[in-house]
Amino acid sequence: MKNALNRGRSPALFADLYEFRMACSYQALGMNQSAVFSLFVRKLPQTRNYLLACGLHPFIDMLERLSFTGPDLEYLASLSEFPQSFLDWLANFKFSGDVYALPEGTPFFANEPILEIRAPIAEAQLLETLTMNQIGLSTLLASKAARVVSAASNRPVVDFGSRRAQGFDAALSGARAFFIAGVSATSNVEAAARFGLVPAGTMAHSYIEAFESETEAFESFLKTYPETILLVDTYDTIEGVRRVIDIAQKLGPNFKARGIRLDSGDLGKLAEQARAMLDQAGLTSVEIFASGGLDEHKIEALLKGGAPIDAFGVGTDLSVSGDSPSLDIAYKITEYTGIGRMKFSTGKATLPGAKQVFRTYREGKAASDVIAGAGEDLEGKPLLECVMRNGQRTKPASGLAEIRSHAQAEIASLPEHLVALEPAGMPYPVSISRALYDDEIACRARIEIANPRKAHSDGE
Repeated sequence: MKNALNRGRSPALFADLYEFRMACSYQALGMNQSAVFSLFVRKLPQTRNYLLACGLHPFIDMLERLSFTGPDLEYLASLSEFPQSFLDWLANFKFSGDVYALPEGTPFFANEPILEIRAPIAEAQLLETLTMNQIGLSTLLASKAARVVSAASNRPVVDFGSRRAQGFDAALSGARAFFIAGVSATSNVEAAARFGLVPAGTMAHSYIEAFESETEAFESFLKTYPETILLVDTYDTIEGVRRVIDIAQKLGPNFKARGIRLDSGDLGKLAEQARAMLDQAGLTSVEIFASGGLDEHKIEALLKGGAPIDAFGVGTDLSVSGDSPSLDIAYKITEYTGIGRMKFSTGKATLPGAKQVFRTYREGKAASDVIAGAGEDLEGKPLLECVMRNGQRTKPASGLAEIRSHAQAEIASLPEHLVALEPAGMPYPVSISRALYDDEIACRARIEIANPRKAHSDGE
């Protein structure tokens, strides 16, 4: 069986069956005019005051290499669902449309387009699952990481989560998203190699347990990695700290360990005790690294309580976005043949047409957003940029360091109550332009005329 995680493989089959069925029908009917599909989040999770757009450049890479291989076409043919004419069309498939998107690292809010695809309708339809999955996952994880980084108050945060991430792709995409949101390093070597991140790691309890004594384990590891961080809670945390101090006194100037790691128990109390012991022993430069079931709220509480912790390792809660593991994300058609399209469903209504978002600032802080039609020119900064035209990138992909800097600046421009962990008492103001409102009313009227409600009796 071929490796399903082959990095160079086109993701052409990563679509739901109904997307292929709709594309086939469009082709059979000669419906090949341009459509606009918009990706957006209907409502923010209860524990989020904003979301951070992420995942764009890897997604664009996928679009550039999107093609159907011989085995792909053979599999589709084996379903006995599609005529040869449709399979021939897929055999020559290459994305030919335009993509407008928020730059990665841009904060956004409910109902604002993260990305819009403007392409022949069958092409755009086939991309629904891939778009939602790739942009949705990275955005979800970057948004979570931004909260953790904010809670850490300029202290380094290391991604420890790949072992419990929900799959190989989630772990790697997550490490990239975490870096963009401000995480300092990752424990995953593949992620570090692939994205140019800083790999970081200490030691596991298994290493300590492999030796007869904790002291022997510490001394042995220091021979291999003199500047490591020593894990002190395998048996008794305070005794572990005492053993580190004893080794430091024994080695004198040859003791170069950078720190100790606390991974269980009352981290705040243990950090205070450990700091006092280390300082009294003259080891003021030895840092305290904390891990073990941490999230943004626990980190915030530790620091508000005065815990002398220098850095944090965050795993499971970060990698699965534990408090909010999904987004109400949608990918909907908003225009076809130049005519606005809408969905009226309760709680799932959409806005017609291609769009732009304008953000205004007051004294350097984001003040309000207006969702407008793509052709409008309103006050404020337009957020959506054309990143692909006719299936080609409009400019080279930004480096991760540049994207990270953009994210830091954009998050810093948000009002303080939005960056706080608590739900914002006053949500960020987002409105729609007068012209878009008029388009919505006209579109509703047109659709209602074409789809009149049938009269029915009480008994029906």
